[in-house]
Amino acid sequence: MTTLFWLIIAILLFDFALERLLDYLNTTRWSDQLPDEVKGIYDDEKYRQQQAYSKVNHRFGMLTSSFSFLLIMAMLGGGGFALVNNWALSVSDSPIWSALLFFGILLLASDLLTSPFDIYSTFVIEAKFGFNKTTAKTYLLDKLKGWLLGAVIGGGLMALIIWIYRQTGASFWLWVWLVISAFSIFMAMFYSSLIVPLFNKQTPLEDGELKTAIEAFAQQVGFRLDNIFVIDGSRRSTKANAYFAGLGRKKRIVLYDTLIQDLEIPELVAVLAHEIGHYKKKHIILSLLLGIAQTGIMLYIFSLVIDSPELSQALGVDKAYFHIGLIAFGMLYSPLSSLIGIAMNIFSRKNEYQADAFAAEHQLTEPLANALKKLSVNNLSNLRPHPAYVFVHYSHPTLLQRLNALKKRQ
Repeated sequence: MTTLFWLIIAILLFDFALERLLDYLNTTRWSDQLPDEVKGIYDDEKYRQQQAYSKVNHRFGMLTSSFSFLLIMAMLGGGGFALVNNWALSVSDSPIWSALLFFGILLLASDLLTSPFDIYSTFVIEAKFGFNKTTAKTYLLDKLKGWLLGAVIGGGLMALIIWIYRQTGASFWLWVWLVISAFSIFMAMFYSSLIVPLFNKQTPLEDGELKTAIEAFAQQVGFRLDNIFVIDGSRRSTKANAYFAGLGRKKRIVLYDTLIQDLEIPELVAVLAHEIGHYKKKHIILSLLLGIAQTGIMLYIFSLVIDSPELSQALGVDKAYFHIGLIAFGMLYSPLSSLIGIAMNIFSRKNEYQADAFAAEHQLTEPLANALKKLSVNNLSNLRPHPAYVFVHYSHPTLLQRLNALKKRQ
């Protein structure tokens, strides 16, 4: 048992304890009576439903997180990583193929072990509260497609990264950073047109009052909008959403069909204005660049220690292997990754306020507020999360925070 092994154990224990503390703090905000601050948003019946939804998910989350924690502890304490590595090496001693087999075994086993929890969440909890529309066939096809994409894209990237490492040595981090950066930019541009269609249908928004209103607003604010798509989110859930995808001429607005069903036309235009606000304020580009910078920092630190056999020894493997070192480094790096994640959430919440303000500047304050309320109620969102939980995990401000900010702009 090496020092790094015990450090990994300490990091995992601290992270698990912190998450349970944050979950507990959220439970202290539960109430049997409709709180004053959410009156006018939730009625008594809908609020009771929301509280029940939160409690069920909290209990289920405790179960799933505990299972995952015990699983990783068993792998560490029982030499599971060394065992899987030996299996992979028994098939091939090639650095690339053994790494791909190693990660393939781990990821497939992890997915199979956690699938019962996912199935229960989808077909029991989400169905009980009226959200689930996924059929068993769709669920299974999604799984198979996800495995195939993971094997092709994830496996291809991993093979390329290991090949670069073996060809370039200490400077591998720079070349890998360039590859991952190019891939990130490519996916930002083409994800919605290449990957999403494998799971959902996207159809151009039909001519009509909604399209006319959206195009009129886009022209008003000088936003070139060639692509407005509707995605069949109702195939899987009644929950609604909208998002902005792509860069440059590949940019597109995607509206869930459930969103169109739930909101009035002025409210839909307000949601669109919020998404355009992100583009106008350069949030998408800045987030992409920050993500690329974060990857570069991580890869550079990794390059300083990758050849150290202590990384592999921390997982019970005597000889240094790239893929074993990567797993150990990921665990050791997680505290810094969490701090960066908190900083990114702060940045993201600031961006959300700015995008809301953009909509408000164009006389859409009330429609946007109404849209946010409807979405929160329809999704049974927690309107009173604990501030500490929001600080650590929320990429968006809470509904009440956003409504208060909009009020100040009236």
